[in-house]
Amino acid sequence: MTAERELTEEQVGRMFAEMNEIIRAGEEMRRLRAEMIRLFAGAGWTQDRLARLAGMSQPAVSKQVAGARTDGGATAGGAAASGGRATGGGAGGPVDLSLDQRDLPWLEGRLWGLAEAVSETLEDAAHCSRLVHALARGRKRFTPQNVDALRRLVEEDLREHGAEPPFGAYRNAYDRIARGLDDPTATDGPAAGPAARRRTLACQVQRVRLRES
Repeated sequence: MTAERELTEEQVGRMFAEMNEIIRAGEEMRRLRAEMIRLFAGAGWTQDRLARLAGMSQPAVSKQVAGARTDGGATAGGAAASGGRATGGGAGGPVDLSLDQRDLPWLEGRLWGLAEAVSETLEDAAHCSRLVHALARGRKRFTPQNVDALRRLVEEDLREHGAEPPFGAYRNAYDRIARGLDDPTATDGPAAGPAARRRTLACQVQRVRLRES
């Protein structure tokens, strides 16, 4: 039998849809890595150091940093030479990596990072897993409705697992995030960068802090 006879049009369509999701996820991760390189370059990390940590060549890192000059990224100046220090550029200075920042994009990013940790801990069997994957692949956006839905799903996962490790630490992180999201004085964000970049950075910082807890 030929492949055409063995598979229906619907089945082939599903196969291509799944492939496209994987491709989009890869593109999202490449963009995320580029954002992180620009942010840390803006905080003064050398290109050589970033290349070593990211597993990239120094010229590739230099290209990412230079790209910030043309697309409004975090580092307007970049680094002048190999291994040179990048200046603060658009962010106006070093990037603040403290968890307890109160703007909404930062809090949403922390929630995203926490939800990813919950999903991975439960090996994608978490209530929040489906929405986490949709957000990561760009099929869902960080609208107020989706943020509320993610909160409810994370809360359900945390209730089911109580204080058993590592869910006790997850609960503590969630309580702090929830208080911030419920604060009516929370702002849409400081002049430290676009909302998407703030979410991306907060997501990664939250995950690092959870692994350390």
